[in-house]
Amino acid sequence: MSAEATNPAVSPAPAPPPAHRRKGRPRIDLRRLGRAALLGPTTRDRLPDAISHVAEAHRAHHPDADLEPLRRAYVLAESSHRGQMRKSGEPYITHPLAVTLILAELGAETTTLTASLLHDTVEDTDVTLDQVREEFGAEVCFIVDGVTKLEKVDYGAAAEPETFRKMLVATGNDVRVMSIKLADRLHNMRTLGVMRPEKQERIAKVTRDVLIPLAERLGVQALKTELEDLVFAILHPEEYAHTRGLIADNAAQESDPLAEIADEVRGVLREAGIQAEVLIRPRHFVSLHRVSRKRGRLRGTDFGRILVLVGEDADCYAVLGELHTCLTPVVSEFKDFIAVPKFNLYQSLHTAVARGDGQVAEVLIRTHQMHKAAEAGVVALGNPYAAPAEEHPDGRRADGEGERVDPTRPGWLSRLLDWQEAAPDADMFWSTLREDLAQDREITVFRPDGGTLGLPEGASCVDAAYAQYGEDAHACIGARVNGRLATLSTVLKDGDTVQLLMGQDPASEPSREWLEHAHTPAARIAIQRWLATHPSPATDEQDERDGDRKGETPAAPALDEPAATSDTVGAVVVVDRPEATVRLARCCTPVPPDEVTGFAVRGGVVTVHRVECAAVTRMKGLGRPEIDVRWGDTTEFRVTLVAESFQRPHLLADLTEAIALEGVDIVTATVEPPTQQRVRHTYTLQLPDAAHLPALMRAMRNVPGVYDVGRAQHQTVAAY
Repeated sequence: MSAEATNPAVSPAPAPPPAHRRKGRPRIDLRRLGRAALLGPTTRDRLPDAISHVAEAHRAHHPDADLEPLRRAYVLAESSHRGQMRKSGEPYITHPLAVTLILAELGAETTTLTASLLHDTVEDTDVTLDQVREEFGAEVCFIVDGVTKLEKVDYGAAAEPETFRKMLVATGNDVRVMSIKLADRLHNMRTLGVMRPEKQERIAKVTRDVLIPLAERLGVQALKTELEDLVFAILHPEEYAHTRGLIADNAAQESDPLAEIADEVRGVLREAGIQAEVLIRPRHFVSLHRVSRKRGRLRGTDFGRILVLVGEDADCYAVLGELHTCLTPVVSEFKDFIAVPKFNLYQSLHTAVARGDGQVAEVLIRTHQMHKAAEAGVVALGNPYAAPAEEHPDGRRADGEGERVDPTRPGWLSRLLDWQEAAPDADMFWSTLREDLAQDREITVFRPDGGTLGLPEGASCVDAAYAQYGEDAHACIGARVNGRLATLSTVLKDGDTVQLLMGQDPASEPSREWLEHAHTPAARIAIQRWLATHPSPATDEQDERDGDRKGETPAAPALDEPAATSDTVGAVVVVDRPEATVRLARCCTPVPPDEVTGFAVRGGVVTVHRVECAAVTRMKGLGRPEIDVRWGDTTEFRVTLVAESFQRPHLLADLTEAIALEGVDIVTATVEPPTQQRVRHTYTLQLPDAAHLPALMRAMRNVPGVYDVGRAQHQTVAAY
């Protein structure tokens, strides 16, 4: 943490122009803090001058807070860091003081601030965790341990990812660990200017890929937006400078259409008798940059949004009604995040109103409590652990063993903690963490028992299976989505009901193709671990070496030729080569009226493939010349179909009946032993004409339990 701190005077991301400066979050005067820190601790009964500003910010949120733990924590931190300097030349104690002030301004409770003052002592001084536990208790000790980095001497290149893994695991038990880490990174990003450019870029990228998504998911918008702007300044300096110029130019304008609309809103609410605070909320740099890329030329109302704060939830809807009645609403912009909160605790009503000149102002409507949660997220929730229900009228409870329940631990964090245990090494954990955090939208699907599963947007039935059953999902054989049979590759939508069908075979195994449909780290890691310990006996390379020789099947020039292995009998293929033997490839099972092509192979044999067959592409790539082939006069023909189904009684009889009702004769039929409660039926069928094939396949698919019917192939790729 200390390695990331430098001189704020040369920060790459200067503060916004005064007209758009965020209120209530003053920058820290590090020189003043440095002088105060050098004076050392004062008498035991007095609060040290150096933390008076922290105490003032803390008392603004918690008037009755006991400041004695803060005094003792400062005394220990100052004495242990004494003599250590930041790269800027300031006494090191200014860093934990600045981090603690950030958290105090967000409304963190005393335990968080105490741990924040001590967060670098164990890492950078001779103070031990045992000392912290003895002086400040187990909670403070746990938080300090959670934010303490692992040593590079012990972990080498894996130190950073393993440190984040350690912090995330600790966050699963106490979110205050990540609150301190986010504030720590914010102060270091504010003061990153004297670092080497390559180190600035590395730290900024980690902040962008890991810390900013975590701040978003924990709902700490005040930290997230400033981190975004600081990263923006380092990684995209030209775009940052352009955006800064746009803000300055807009601030210099004589008229402010956003202020005019805000006055209209105040008037509407005053006439309606609704008590509300109406504010203009300027956009931060990254937000404005996104708007400019989306809309092109910016108007005055694009530089901010109108924020309406009220007392009760019902008042939010009253405000909405008045605005939509008295002003011109843009209905497409309405979103209700009060009835359906975001997964990061965010609640608000979003709407937009238009002026006569075409300018549109976005309006956010929320209660004061919602606003506090939107700005500070989990930081504002205080101690995330609750005592037994009888001690808390708000219903918070503890389990029978006294382990207190954390209401701030959302589904995404539980999933992250689950899959990180299975990540075999630091590299996989690090890359998977970044990929997981990039998925910033969630859906909720329902189980038949009334339970729910929280999944990232784009998740499939494969992901739902591993989310619900862990590695037992290897035995999943299918699913019903909203009551209908579905393959495991089916992508789920928000609000779907998914019933996962589990096989009883203890030897059940996942398909390699499941990886193509796995969207969550938990599913991918579980499947990859199984595949790594169960290598396939056949490889794609062996199949390619065998080439078309193993995929060829003789095509009968006469109807009485043996057809035990033929995919098509009675279909005459004409090739302009006298005495050539023609074979139909089993890899794509061509039948009339498929468009076909041919290739010469050993012994003067011509193999016939469907033109879209993968083998055609492969052989063209090898330089094999194509041979013109065409279907001759044909009426009846034979074709081999494969039906995939779930195991159930009377399935064979029902399939046979469906085939017979289509007027098709069964030449041969085989049923493979069930695997994972799935059954494969292979039928060689005599059809009266090629045009009847699609209707036959539809009739077979309509048999209950059958989820796929296809033409026989040498290698059937299962994607379910």
